[in-house]
Amino acid sequence: MPIVTIQITREGTTPEQKVALIKGATELLTDVLNKKPAQTFVVIQEVELEDWGMGGLPVAEYRRQNAAQSGK
Repeated sequence: MPIVTIQITREGTTPEQKVALIKGATELLTDVLNKKPAQTFVVIQEVELEDWGMGGLPVAEYRRQNAAQSGK
């Protein structure tokens, strides 16, 4: 009974996108590990943007710096 947790920032992910994530994760476990879809659980956790960091920075600042470096 696999459990997959997907963490994403809370930035307007649509219900349709969540359905696609659940379907895709379930299909991956079915294909790779031969797990039964009915016994596969997928949990989507949305994290506030200010609670997410990468590269040693809050993600919003990381994105600002990355955009400035790429000229966007």
